[in-house]
Amino acid sequence: MLCRRECARLNNWVFSLFHKRATFGRCTIKKVLILALLVTVSSLVFLAYYVVNFRFSLVERQPPVPSVKCNDLTHQSRLSRTGPRDHSSKAGLRIDSRVLVLVETQYSRLGTEIIHTLEANRMKYKVEPVGKSLPYLTHVDKGKYAVIIFENLNSYVNMDKWNRQLLDKYCKDYRVGMVAFVPSTDDTVMSVTLDDLQLSLQFNLAIKDYMLNSYSEIWRLTRPGELFEGEIPGDDWTVFHTNHSTHQPLAYARRREPDFADSPVKDHGMYVTAVQDLGFLDDINRVILGNGFRFWLHRLIFLDSLSFLSHGRLSVSLDRYVQIDVDDVFVGQSGLRMTPGDAEAMVASQERLQQHIRGFHFNLGFSGKFYQRGTPLENAGDTRLLELKDKFWWFCHMWRHEQPHKFTQSAKLERSLLQNYQFAKDWDLPVDNQYAIAPHHSGVYPVHEPLYEAWKKVWNIRVTSTEEYLHLRPARRRQGFIHKGIMVLPRQTCGLFTHTVFLDKYPGGRERLDDSIRGGELFQTFLSNPINIFMTHMPNYGSDRLALYTFESVVKFIKCWTNLRLLSVSPLELAKKYFNMYPEEEDPVWQNPCDDKRHMEIWSVNKTCDKLPRFLVIGPQKTGTTALYTFLAMHPAILSNYKSPETFEEVQFFNGKNYYKGLDWYMNFFPVPENASAKFLFEKSATYFDNDVVPFRAYSLLPKAKLITILISPAKRAYSWYQHMRAHEDPTALNYTFYEIITANDLSPRGMRELKHRCLNPGMYAHHLEKWLDYYPARQIFIIDGEMLKRDPAQVMTKVQRYLHIEPFVDYTRNLRYDASKGFFCQIVNEDKTKCLGRSKGRSYPPMDGRAETFLQRFYRRHNVVLSKLLSHLNQPIPQWLREDLNQV
Repeated sequence: MLCRRECARLNNWVFSLFHKRATFGRCTIKKVLILALLVTVSSLVFLAYYVVNFRFSLVERQPPVPSVKCNDLTHQSRLSRTGPRDHSSKAGLRIDSRVLVLVETQYSRLGTEIIHTLEANRMKYKVEPVGKSLPYLTHVDKGKYAVIIFENLNSYVNMDKWNRQLLDKYCKDYRVGMVAFVPSTDDTVMSVTLDDLQLSLQFNLAIKDYMLNSYSEIWRLTRPGELFEGEIPGDDWTVFHTNHSTHQPLAYARRREPDFADSPVKDHGMYVTAVQDLGFLDDINRVILGNGFRFWLHRLIFLDSLSFLSHGRLSVSLDRYVQIDVDDVFVGQSGLRMTPGDAEAMVASQERLQQHIRGFHFNLGFSGKFYQRGTPLENAGDTRLLELKDKFWWFCHMWRHEQPHKFTQSAKLERSLLQNYQFAKDWDLPVDNQYAIAPHHSGVYPVHEPLYEAWKKVWNIRVTSTEEYLHLRPARRRQGFIHKGIMVLPRQTCGLFTHTVFLDKYPGGRERLDDSIRGGELFQTFLSNPINIFMTHMPNYGSDRLALYTFESVVKFIKCWTNLRLLSVSPLELAKKYFNMYPEEEDPVWQNPCDDKRHMEIWSVNKTCDKLPRFLVIGPQKTGTTALYTFLAMHPAILSNYKSPETFEEVQFFNGKNYYKGLDWYMNFFPVPENASAKFLFEKSATYFDNDVVPFRAYSLLPKAKLITILISPAKRAYSWYQHMRAHEDPTALNYTFYEIITANDLSPRGMRELKHRCLNPGMYAHHLEKWLDYYPARQIFIIDGEMLKRDPAQVMTKVQRYLHIEPFVDYTRNLRYDASKGFFCQIVNEDKTKCLGRSKGRSYPPMDGRAETFLQRFYRRHNVVLSKLLSHLNQPIPQWLREDLNQV
């Protein structure tokens, strides 16, 4: 009404102006046209304003009402009365909690879905294509797998006699069960009988009205007793027929007649679509499913089958913690914000959800700058939200909803947080959960260090969440990490975004949203994640209130079909629970932001991936890595890192406490090359080679980097390390002989055991190289013979330049000269002068004790044999020192 009055007032003013200053007898046509145009434009402007701000009140919308209902069958199952089954066994089972998946091909569709389901539920697995020999099934006296999964039952039935007997014996000896799927077959094949299983299969049926056998012992996650009415996806279902007591039906369905069927006789019988083999024939428990995962309920059957067949080893928790964040409170576009009625509806919905989710509260994230920035009705909605503030949990955004990564000055970032903090204080908002969310997840990952510092300083934040770690997709691989004392949890999407506010405008329509709720993506998210933090936005709670519809519907559906226990605790308690479940995720994994488009969008424009090294010299220590570092630095196209005040020319980022300082800290060690394509940044840290965590960390950040390692006789390297420690006046090295150190045992003093490890462990070259090869392809690893580097460095540097494909080519014979006093090659300064490494390099040691030499020959012989085989496999030359070591008896 306000807009209409303003529009009428303007039109009246223009009309009076027209009559006062222009009459048809004295006004020119030009003036008439100008005034008419003015009236038209003003009317359009106010009409546009009216449409944008008031169009949603022209017709009162009726938000959708959740329609999910549980079937209250009179013959409720035993399970619904006794609760979910506990599949754990008290028997002393000798099996690992791992699954063996036998797939048709590496890229088969169902096989991929099986693997994705296992990953989503964090189950360990090994994948092998059928048609080859089985992998080792045991280790010592323990079974390696708790369940065997066949993507295709035919692969098991038609397995060659030797492998079939081997697998069956393994399953019987270790009480291991099988899960198998029956895919669609040629339309000409209608049925088949499997004599050894006493089971008949009927193919290519269309079905409807799916229900579960309430009396099965398998159900744990799944709550039987419901009937899923309607058509089931696919017309290629397999159903099972049997007269043997070893088979127990797990699921039934009715046959769906084709559209063209005109027979007056209708088939109303129930067909078995999933069957359990109780093992009465051969002592092997099996579950066989008549289709894949196109029907959502089969994932539940699959997970319960894994739990039952593994005797509880693969059981997943029934507890599901739920947190629903409402981002952008007060931020929404005018016309899409919440009204007082929406705020009241939110409280009512929360109360209904609390009946199913113990301790549940909506968690509201606010940017105070936009308070009271909507229409009068929406401003009243803002006021009502604050009146109801104690009903909800609250957390902070930025004051103006800014993206933190765009702040180059920490003081301005802190000021924005302080303004929001003051807003919360002025309105007495309950913001004591120590939780925050950055708009658009900016600055959380990739990490913007000033954000973490400001969060702790202003708000004492200890918990946040993001959907960007490690990447947005696939969602099943999202993880958490801890950085600078702030716990970062994975965040989930629910199919609602800032633009999804009307049901009739939902992408794909209401059917798509309902499919996600009723067994689809949103339901599967609850199913797979013990801890769920869902991202929603304020507009999802206004207009059609899609968030209320979505979450009330999915919670009801979960209660109908599962035994999951839905719970809610504060964000801080939630974070503690998460890292108690997954302590292995505490350490962050730094990745190259330039490899992810979304990460680039929330990474500071002042940062560049050109500051990341293109190759690494990884060690090991005491093999000549410092000499190689010096030779590389002579090349005009190669740039090394800045020196560290603590570790000198070595950054030592990937292997120690420096890793927790973050990616910014690492990149600050490198200059920005003037021509990134022509310049080669590198770093040398000799401690990388034999550290178990470094290959994964290095590959995560630098997957395209090339690696250079130097190998010398491991016995010589061990002795050199001992002498190095003596030169640095290590008390243990000074007080014990080399032989005493390398023969120390578990009863020896701790210092002796630690020095023994540093002497011997790096020399197990093949063991460490294989860890690097788990991540990097062989073509990215260049192995240098350390003795050749010492004897003829120019020749080695020629090979290094070719390996790196670096230009211009430098002839090192003109840059290096042998220094007899030092015993190695040095850089030529002029005709009379050379520049050599420091006094600590090239020391002369007393000869190694004979007993120590004999011990090391025996100790390293096995490792050297493996190394020679590995080098041959990699088409690498066998160094002369290795040939000599292997020839010694």
